[in-house]
Formats: sequence, structure tokens, C-alpha cells
Amino acid sequence: MLDAVTAFSRGTRCVYQSGMRRYIFLPILVNLIVYVGMFSFVFNRFDGWLAHWMNMVPTWLDWLSWLIWPLFVISLLVVVFFTFTLVTSFIAAPFYGFLAAKVEVQVTGREPTDDRSLTKTAIDALGRELVKLAYILPRAAGLFVISWIPGVNLVAPLLWALFSAWVMAITYLDYPMDNNKVSFTDMRQRLSKRWWQSLSYGGLITLITWIPLANLFLIPGAVAGAVLMWDAHYRDACHDARNIKPL
Repeated sequence: MLDAVTAFSRGTRCVYQSGMRRYIFLPILVNLIVYVGMFSFVFNRFDGWLAHWMNMVPTWLDWLSWLIWPLFVISLLVVVFFTFTLVTSFIAAPFYGFLAAKVEVQVTGREPTDDRSLTKTAIDALGRELVKLAYILPRAAGLFVISWIPGVNLVAPLLWALFSAWVMAITYLDYPMDNNKVSFTDMRQRLSKRWWQSLSYGGLITLITWIPLANLFLIPGAVAGAVLMWDAHYRDACHDARNIKPL
């Protein structure tokens, strides 16, 4: 069976071969613009944010400054990571959907079942991203709150790791599924049934997105790898909506 690492490596080779490279230029450009803009924004305001955060700490907790500062930095990194991922996914969704369709034809010889026009597909892709945001943001907010509850926050890093993997699975495996008329609810059910494949691929992509600059050029490979995962694990996945509750 196809595993996450093999799917990603094959997908990356696929998008950088002759005839496919022209489909990844715009997604990479979008990622680069967002990356540079977000990095500049955070870099220019980091000191002010840190000073404001530390001023909010009560005087009697000054002795915990050594712990509060790293927690602030970690929290900021998590927020930046999710913001970067969500923003780039939203802006580049039409390009990623188009790339996924081209990869599917290239590697499987089958056309996606989607018969929408290119314009309709692009518009629908943005709507699909809004559905994803409506699903992801409340859960991310809940985890953020948990991260600051004494005692409970001890398991927060594990929960964030699992949630990040699940979000990445939803984000990337949805491109080929949307191209093949799989609804958002149906997509989550399929991912839940193949939970190991979903979390392993999502976890791998999470690690990749943390690699500075290199992630800009690896994300198209993640889209292509998702097509391979779709074809190997999810295309023919049977599910019973009565027995499988989507996450």
C-alpha cells in the first residue's frame, strides 16, 4: 500500500518533471508573496507584541517571566503557522485544484469526474475554502484556550500535533476529492475511515510546512502526493454515514 512518504516523494517528482512545471509557478508565487509579507509583518511588530504581552503579566508573576516568554513565542509561531497555511490555501485554492486535476490525469490516466468550467471551479474552490475555515477555526480557538488552562495544557502539545496533522489532511486531500465531486462531509468521513493514512500524510505535510523557504517549493508536491493518496486509499473507500462520524 502507498505510504505518506512515498506519495509525497512521487508527487514532488511528478510536478517538477517536464510538462508539469508550468502548473506550479503561480502557486509558488502566491506562497512566496504571502510568506514574505507575513514574515515582514511579524518581524516588524514582534518586539511591540512581546512588550505588550509582558506588561499584561501581574507583578507577582514576574518570577515566571522565564516561562511566559517562551510560551508567548511558541503561541505566536503556532498562530503564524496556521495563518500562513490558511491564507495560502485560500488564495491558491483554485491553482491547487487545477494542479491536482492535471496530476490525476498524468499519474492515473483518468480525468476527474468534475465537469465544471474553469471559472466555476475557481469560484467553487474559494467557497470550499470558506467551509474549511468554518470547520477549522472554532476547533483551533478551542485548542488555544485549552493551551492556557493549568494542568489541562500539559496535553496541549499532543493535541496541537494531532490537530495540525488532521488540518493538513483536510487541506490537501480535499483538492482531488473536490475535483471528483466528493462533498466536504463525505471527504471527512473517508478521512476518518482511513485515519492512519490521513494522519500520517497530514503529519508529514505539517513537518514540511515548517521548513523555511523550502516549503514554498514542496507544497505543490504535497498537492500531487494527495492525488496519489486519493487514488490509492480514498477513491473506492466505502463508508456508511450511519456508522462513521466525521471528525
